[in-house]
Formats: sequence, C-alpha cells, structure tokens
Amino acid sequence: MKISLSTAAMRFSDAHTINDCKVPSLVLMERAGRAIADQVKRAVGEDKDKKIVVACGGGNNGGDGFVCARLLLQEGYLCTVCCRAEKFSPDCEEMKRRYEGALQRELPAKADIVVDCLFGTGLTRPVEGEDRLLVEQINRSGAFVIAADIPSGLNGDNGTVTGVCVRADITVTIGYYKNGLFLADGKDYCGKIVLADIGIERVGEYTGLFEESDLAALFPARRQKSHKGTYGKACLIAGSMRYAGAALLSAKACLRAGAGYTTLYVPKNLTPYLIGCVPEMLLRPLYGADEFMYSEPDLKEVLSYPAIAFGPGVGVSDKIYRMAEFLLKYYDGALILDADAIRAVAKFNPNILQKKSCKVILTPHLKEFSLLCGKSVEEIEEGGVKAAQYFALRYGVTLCLKSNTTIVTDGTESILVAEGTPALAKGGSGDALAGIMVALLARGVAPLQAAAGASFLLGRAGALASENSSEYSVVASDVIENIGKAILSCTQAR
Repeated sequence: MKISLSTAAMRFSDAHTINDCKVPSLVLMERAGRAIADQVKRAVGEDKDKKIVVACGGGNNGGDGFVCARLLLQEGYLCTVCCRAEKFSPDCEEMKRRYEGALQRELPAKADIVVDCLFGTGLTRPVEGEDRLLVEQINRSGAFVIAADIPSGLNGDNGTVTGVCVRADITVTIGYYKNGLFLADGKDYCGKIVLADIGIERVGEYTGLFEESDLAALFPARRQKSHKGTYGKACLIAGSMRYAGAALLSAKACLRAGAGYTTLYVPKNLTPYLIGCVPEMLLRPLYGADEFMYSEPDLKEVLSYPAIAFGPGVGVSDKIYRMAEFLLKYYDGALILDADAIRAVAKFNPNILQKKSCKVILTPHLKEFSLLCGKSVEEIEEGGVKAAQYFALRYGVTLCLKSNTTIVTDGTESILVAEGTPALAKGGSGDALAGIMVALLARGVAPLQAAAGASFLLGRAGALASENSSEYSVVASDVIENIGKAILSCTQAR
C-alpha cells in the first residue's frame, strides 16, 4: 500500500526531517528542484531549443522552481523564470539569489513547457488578482505543463478548486502523495502523477493508497485441495419488479469475484423471470410480491450466511427500513447496506446503525452520503477524508464513499482507491461493486480490505472494458465480464 498525506501531516513530516533528522531545508529544496528538472528534461527530450518557463511564487514551492531553473540553465536548456511575487520565504529568497538567469513578470507569448511553481499544498484561499491572471495564461498557453508538488489552485487535502487552477500534464509530487491529488477535482487537474522521493521521513497519520499488490494479496493462488465451500457462501437480497437488473448484476459480479456459493433472494413475483438467467446462482424467493415485504420468518433464513449484501434495486420504503433494522439487530456476520437500503435508513432513522450485532459496510455515493449525514455534497467534498472518518467512527461502520476516488475508512484506518474510469459513471456499476464486495467478505476478508479491494477491482475491470470501447459505450455487464482479467492483471506476475 502506498502512502498519501494530508497537508498537515506533510508539514509535520517535513519539519521532523529538518529539525529531528538534521537534514537542512535548503538540501531538501535542492533535491525537490532537481526532481522537477529531471521531469522537464524527460519532456524536452533531445531538443534543447524548446523554450521552458518556470512560473515561481514567493513560497517554498517557488524556491523549488528557482532550483529547477538554475539546474536547467547549467545544463544548456533555454529557461527563464516568470515571477510576480513581492515577498519571499527565506529559503525561496536564497534560491532566487542563486539563480542567475532571466527573470520577468510576464509569461512569454510562446513557451513549449511551463513549470508551475506558484503555490504549494498550503494554499487554502482562492487564487485571485494577478495570480489568477497568470494561472489563466498558463492554461491558455498551449504549453506542456508540469506542476511542482500540486497544481496551483488545488486544495491539497480535499482536491477541490475554488476559482481557478493550473491544468497540468504531469504533477511531480514531492516526498509523498497528497490526498488532494486524487479527491474531487484532483485527477482532472493533475495529469500523470510522478512521486519524487527526496528523503523526507514520514511521521504521524497517513492515508493508504490501494495498489495492485494489495489486490493480489486478496486473491491468493487456490489450493488444489479445495471445493466450493472453501470460497464462501454469499447472500444477496436485491431487486424488485422495477429494478430486476440490479439483482442480476450483483449476482453475476459476485460469481465472477470468486464466491463458492452465490444465493440471490428476490421478491416472490420476480422469481419466474430470473430462473435460468444466471444458471450458476441459487435463486430464492422472499416474502413480498413485486417488492420485498417485511417478514421475520423469511429473514431468519438468511442469518446463517457469513456475508450479506442488502439493497441493490429494492426500492425505498418503511419495509426496507425494517428489514435493515432486523438484520442489524439479529445478524452477526458481515453486512453490506447498499443503494436503496442506505436511502431507507437515511430516510427513517440513521441512528439504528449504532445498534447492531454485525460488522457493517455502507457503500453510498456522495448524494446518498449527503442523505445519511445531513450535509451537502459540497460540504462533504470540502471535508475530504476527515468527513468520512468522522462518520465511520461515530457509527462504528466501515464506510465506502464512492466517487472518482473512493474513500474507504473505519474511522481509524483510511484508504484511497484511485483506480477507475469515467466509464463507470453509469447505472449498474454500484450493483456490481456490491456483488464483488460480498464475495470477498464471504471468503473471510476483513471489511476494510474487502471494501477497498472490491472498489479497486471494479475500477480495474472498468478500465479494461474501456480499452477496446468508448467510455460512453461501456455498460456494467461489460465491466463484470472483465473482472477475471482484472484479477489476472494484478496476480499473473507471481
């Protein structure tokens, strides 16, 4: 698992390296500037006649830029610095003094490469005035843009943009990944993210960044001496006459993700239409006609399963709420509340989440989470990882907050899952996620890892489905068909 930091954790680690590890701040700045210069040289290639402009602010991010420009000039590249700052941090002032090249206030009309060193992760206000005009000029320049640490204008904690932000082709992030690179608007502004290790020693809290090796660990090679019971019994309570497809998509994804048994419970009237649609699943009716009705005797039947996913396509009603309440009270396995089950709980009484006997995973997208916590989508995005952590800790659940980067947290440990594609922004993707997740839980994977692993696997499968098709054309069924390839892409090296 890779490491991503909040801006506060990054500052703390930076200070620890300087004060406790006795690495001079100017040495760290020199290393950062060299890492940025190396990326510029890769972008330039063999053509040293390309015009490079380094846009520097007055803070330490600007200091990195002055180092970058000096090193490029020393190696014979055509490089100038654009700087409008009036005040400088001590380290930036020193690196400005060491820089001996051209210094100008205006961005040249024609530049091949622009290096953005205006603001670092500490920026918390909108970019305004002359700085705003400069950012807009950079974005209109047509140049290849390399951002130092984080694109100027992007919030380092939550990835939001207020006002304007530099759109980078490459972001060279220094020391460690930053949460804001991945959350909210981050991925749309950062381009390719390159990590530059400059010897900063991390201390304090961090957020995990899920990667291929983490998924591979969840799919070890199967033993020859095994049977279907070895790989878990998964239960899905899903669907209604209005949303029959949600039930089928969840069941198919569960099977593709490796569950030994997959049992799909649907309302009674739906059963005849689903017979044979997925021959490999067990199909069982629950009390109700076109939609589920509350029946304790029927629900007691599902309590023996080690993992249950409840909610895809079930509709929102007091009956669904009562079913959720029953499962929370009497079930002692791992329970996923998804989609309509989340909406029902949010509508009638979210506090039932505090009265439970089972491990609970909630899988809301931003709007569903807004209903659960009573905050606007904008407030949730502004809160970033902390907003998700607070809710998970308060209710004692594992929260899988779905977005272009998914936040998975139990309130103590947090993981970002940045794998994915806009092709997943389509009906049915969440149903597939619930199916993958319950398959992992059925095998005994812990809730935090199951939620993160399922999110990564769905994202990778979506990316593979997009390789030979437009992102507009990929549907959830295509994603499910690529689950096996997605697993192989992470495990075939062993």
